[in-house]
Amino acid sequence: MPTDHTLRVYDSIIGLLSSEENPTPLVRLNRVIPFQHAQVFAKLEWYNPFGAVKDRIAANMIQDAEQRGLLGPGKKLVEATSGNTGFGLAMLGNAKGYPLRTPLSAAIPPEKRSALRIFGSEVVELDDTLCPAPGAPEGAIARAMETARTEPEYVLLNQYENEANPGGHYRTTGPEIWRQTAQKVTHFVAGLGTCGTITGTGRFLKEQRSGIRVIGVYPEEGHDIPGVRSARQLQQTKLYCPEEYDATIEVTNRESFEMCLRLNREESIIAGPSSGMALVGGLGTIPDEPGTLAVVIFPDNVFKYVTSLQRHFPSVRPGGEGNDRAETGKNDGFLASMIENLKNPYDTIPPDELNRTLLEPDHPLVVDIRSAELYGQSHIAGSVNVPMEELETRRAELPPDRDAPIVMVCGIGKFSKNWTLYLKSMGYRQVRSLKGGVNEWIRKGHATESTAS
Repeated sequence: MPTDHTLRVYDSIIGLLSSEENPTPLVRLNRVIPFQHAQVFAKLEWYNPFGAVKDRIAANMIQDAEQRGLLGPGKKLVEATSGNTGFGLAMLGNAKGYPLRTPLSAAIPPEKRSALRIFGSEVVELDDTLCPAPGAPEGAIARAMETARTEPEYVLLNQYENEANPGGHYRTTGPEIWRQTAQKVTHFVAGLGTCGTITGTGRFLKEQRSGIRVIGVYPEEGHDIPGVRSARQLQQTKLYCPEEYDATIEVTNRESFEMCLRLNREESIIAGPSSGMALVGGLGTIPDEPGTLAVVIFPDNVFKYVTSLQRHFPSVRPGGEGNDRAETGKNDGFLASMIENLKNPYDTIPPDELNRTLLEPDHPLVVDIRSAELYGQSHIAGSVNVPMEELETRRAELPPDRDAPIVMVCGIGKFSKNWTLYLKSMGYRQVRSLKGGVNEWIRKGHATESTAS
């Protein structure tokens, strides 16, 4: 049967990809909006066939690569991802015959990592940031680039630099919003990750009417929302074009997750935390005036982030309140809060400060808790390697003096905070975590050495 969007009949799942004729829904928000006059609509991107806004760029990047002769029989895909682009590439790859390998951060919610495996992707878990960082020497992007360079059958589409990323939104998201709002849209709001959504959609909308305001929203440093980037991380993103946006707004982690919960409970919209982040940022910028019509991108649904929500709101864990599992959830939440508190300047040390401190006679012991393989490839000179899974059994190698200065180091500064807390529980009073880990140390231009053969 031929494709018929009115009847929702398709020859294959690919026919379900979004377009001006087959848009994802716009739903007006009513209960979480404090406005009297302005109208705010959520664009529900989990109605894309594989569950997220990234389906659009996955389709456009594959089509572009095929047209340029980069993809064809016998080829495979490799792509660093925080999850959603991987979903789209995996499923489109299944349909077109392109197997996918996805290097990604082990900090990404387990729901996403498991789903990628269910979809058939070869998942390579790494010690990297939630949204992969270009330039990180041992991160997901570097691993993807190395794969494409050394294994000729693999093609790297590279969503972080590929103009087919914003091009997908210019071709689909922008025209959909223009048509769905009967050309009345005044404000467009999107979270900032690769920046393909805001850049491509914003370009289309401003071509239609230059007065449309394009607003980007980003999370605070140290957030745990996959797929979006803090202000520092955005500087590494080639598709980030702030001169094309009318405003950029920072939103806290807590605000994002609280709005996520409100959207689910008050609007009955199954939005994830990046949707909450985008909406909070938009509400801080959109004027409450007659004629204001804002569209906010809601990238995906909450089901991929249940583990994250349980961490922020222990009461939603299985078993509810009033039993042992609920009490365990509260304890886990307490532990998570303690680890979060280690971001303070007393328990973390910036790379520049550590570099100066290492020149002093009483410099700290630097303990690198990454794997021996990663340590061998690149590490801070003079550091010792005690992989995190061996730390408890190798406690005797730590200084006997509990006042000895120690700096814990991992790839991105995430896991080192956990083990900083562990050493504090052992009585060490001068233990700190290297802020940003080895990746940030290298980005700041500080020297490393290698012991790899």
